[in-house]
Amino acid sequence: MAKERTLDDLFYETLRDIYYAERKILKALPKMARGAQAPELKAAFEKHREQTETHVERLQQVFDMIGKRAQGKTCEAIEGIIAESEDIMDEFKGTPALDAGLISAAQAVEHYEISRYGTLKTWAKTIGLKDAVSLLDATLKEEIITDEDLTKLAMAQANKKAA
Repeated sequence: MAKERTLDDLFYETLRDIYYAERKILKALPKMARGAQAPELKAAFEKHREQTETHVERLQQVFDMIGKRAQGKTCEAIEGIIAESEDIMDEFKGTPALDAGLISAAQAVEHYEISRYGTLKTWAKTIGLKDAVSLLDATLKEEIITDEDLTKLAMAQANKKAA
């Protein structure tokens, strides 16, 4: 008979998923920064890379709290989103639409992260991981701000330039 799976198990598996995703994002952001045309967008990608390093550290702390080794598991969703961003960089390189495309790809990443961190925060509350809740909430808030900042960049310049 199969072992009963609990919310603790689901929390751990989802934590592994976002840990993999964050580490993958860390590798993708420098390439996106190099590809960006507007200095403001380059700076936004560089700032988010620094934040992502902190996000990885927080996740490692959560793994410690649950007594597990920090280890990712392949996240097909982030693999696909990053592949799309690479396609945009290839297909729109040197065009006025590149930055708008990069912002859209970055926001797809942000929205994925926001959904994962929101879920993990809720589950951490449910299973009594109070300290994990505050770490996950801190990252969730940063991801929301990054998404809002990307929207501002798109509205202020990238979308108009692309049009």
